[in-house]
Amino acid sequence: MKLHVRELLRAMGEDPTREGLLKTPERVAKAMLALTQGYQTNATAVLNSARFKEDYNQMVIVKDIPFYSLCEHHLLPFYGKAHVAYIPNGYITGLSKIARVVDIFSHRLQVQERMTTQIKECINDTLQPLGVMVVLEAQHMCMQMRGVEKSGAITTTSDFCGAFNQAKTREEFLELIKA
Repeated sequence: MKLHVRELLRAMGEDPTREGLLKTPERVAKAMLALTQGYQTNATAVLNSARFKEDYNQMVIVKDIPFYSLCEHHLLPFYGKAHVAYIPNGYITGLSKIARVVDIFSHRLQVQERMTTQIKECINDTLQPLGVMVVLEAQHMCMQMRGVEKSGAITTTSDFCGAFNQAKTREEFLELIKA
């Protein structure tokens, strides 16, 4: 990776041997490995590591989970908040594991739409709850720094299944994440 970063610097018209850029290829390589560490973690295993039998069948919401990701189209960051709900069906998971699932999928090259669905599917497939809903709100640097250059624009995506197919259940979730 370091060799490619050196070549990229050259292609931009920079001198990768100048003092300020000498360690840049190494720093970029380390940063990319950290920003894409989600490929190395199994989200299902994380949820299962804290899966408990519990007779609770009301909505569980973890909201305002901060996330940072890289747009796969431009390798520029997008970042925001995730709101995740599920309705248990005999099993719950540790609340921190929901946030970890968000981190795992955000630490991959992504598009927001796919990330939303991946989080929902992972929770649904692993816990087999009565329903799951995920809402992501994000700012995309590829829209702010280049192209249309629209600073502050927020992109919202959602995906849901099961009990959240009922409008009343979806509305309850959306009302609770506003509070």
